[in-house]
Amino acid sequence: MKARDDSALGGFWAQALGWGISSEEPGVTNLEPEGFVYPDPVAVCIDLVVSPEPKTVKNRVHVDLAATSAAHQAELVARLRELGATPADVGQGDVGWTVMADPEGNEFCVLDSLYADTGPIASVVVDCADPRAMARFWGEAMDWTVHKVADDNAVLRSAKDVGPYLMFIRTPDVKTGWNRVHLDLRPYPGDDLEAEAARLRALGATAIDLGRSDVPWKVLADPEGNEFCLLTPS
Repeated sequence: MKARDDSALGGFWAQALGWGISSEEPGVTNLEPEGFVYPDPVAVCIDLVVSPEPKTVKNRVHVDLAATSAAHQAELVARLRELGATPADVGQGDVGWTVMADPEGNEFCVLDSLYADTGPIASVVVDCADPRAMARFWGEAMDWTVHKVADDNAVLRSAKDVGPYLMFIRTPDVKTGWNRVHLDLRPYPGDDLEAEAARLRALGATAIDLGRSDVPWKVLADPEGNEFCLLTPS
């Protein structure tokens, strides 16, 4: 997630999720559950990376936060407002979830009891034009299981059936510019970075040239042009 102030925004999300906070280098704030060890699929961790670029449009990628009941949902919304979140209107109308924005304007939703066994993040949601095509690509890219696929949405989850869901929602919005929130893929320990990049390209990803040779990761785009990073194996 790009951030004008990675430390401050990381502090908000760490308190919102109840996660630990660290920093691998200046300008980067890392969040993960206490005791988390990759590649445990119980969580999708968050990295905040400093960026001077202003937020100008609705994010195409956002997180949904889980609640265990309607009462818990109301308590969570109230606590998030105390932390600095604000109500947001993205044209959702009368729905059962609450749409909010973090202190830098990034939209997120607080659900009710729909997803009670995911941890604090219920799902990562991606706007797209073709949920079926996105489910095909990301299911193979991530080794995740496709739980549902239809013309208007698709739902994936880890093969171990734990942790948050990954959802693709059909929207009429057109992608403009780089996404402020994107997915990072981390190969399994012992994997070869070049081989993994080749596998993703064979699935339909395209390489993005940043014009830099000093970064250890690779930047690619999925079939709809959403940028994602392929990190170095740990």
